[in-house]
Amino acid sequence: MGRTIAVANQKGGVGKSTTAINLSACLAEQGKKVLTIDMDPQGNTTSGLGVDKNAVEDTLYELVGQSDVEKTIVKDVVENVDLIPSNVNLSGAEIELVSIDNKEYILKEITDKIKNNYDYIIIDCPPSLNMLTINALTAATSVLVPIQCE
Repeated sequence: MGRTIAVANQKGGVGKSTTAINLSACLAEQGKKVLTIDMDPQGNTTSGLGVDKNAVEDTLYELVGQSDVEKTIVKDVVENVDLIPSNVNLSGAEIELVSIDNKEYILKEITDKIKNNYDYIIIDCPPSLNMLTINALTAATSVLVPIQCE
């Protein structure tokens, strides 16, 4: 069973995406199988891992809308790193989640299906405490909070 780490902070510009990308790459270099999930509608982790966020057909947004998880995963964006990408469409998920029962557990249900395929799942959270971040925190076994040293 893999470990799920959410990289979260309500403030933007503190290095969440950079931390998620580099942590994923370092774990992969050690031979660990990693799934990186971009929960931020800005899609910086998606772009940072070399995937064109505007060209992907299935993103986390479609997955929340009950798309097939295997269809959404972009395999081997870096050796040993798979990605569930994100783009600006994900910003609409917040409104759509309002009417769904157990909306805090949607990501956990998704990761529970696939966590045995990975040693680590790294989740890059958006810079706010919204329903996307709450989903990431619910799915996570640990939380990493990057801060600016100022």
